[in-house]
Amino acid sequence: MNLLNSDHFWQFACTLYAKLGQQTTLLALQNQQGKNVNLCLLLLYLDSLKLSINAQQLNELTQVVSEFDTHVLQPLRAARSYLKINQNTINDYATIREELLNAELKLEKQQQHMLIEAVNGFEFVADPEPNNIELYVKAT
Repeated sequence: MNLLNSDHFWQFACTLYAKLGQQTTLLALQNQQGKNVNLCLLLLYLDSLKLSINAQQLNELTQVVSEFDTHVLQPLRAARSYLKINQNTINDYATIREELLNAELKLEKQQQHMLIEAVNGFEFVADPEPNNIELYVKAT
């Protein structure tokens, strides 16, 4: 099998995320169930390629995103949230917000690259109707 490409995944993710209702659904999975949006997007990408992963592979992917989430993305989101709440006391809030959003987007892309590197080491099972996202959503 050809290796998966992070740029193709990024384009898939951007297109899917822009579809009506997808952002709300994905953010609800993140905020209410603690799921990782990039991992959800990857699993949907694999579904679109008719590739299925198993529980052990899912666990590996969860570990790939966990440390980056904890040490990079979550603190950045917390900073953005704090600034938003206190925007009336922050000089040049709009510019700072935009720069933080741009940084977060670049970091999200980095996390997607990390996920693609991980899955490129997997052996996949071809599946005409994969449902990787369900495996993840139902995982504790």
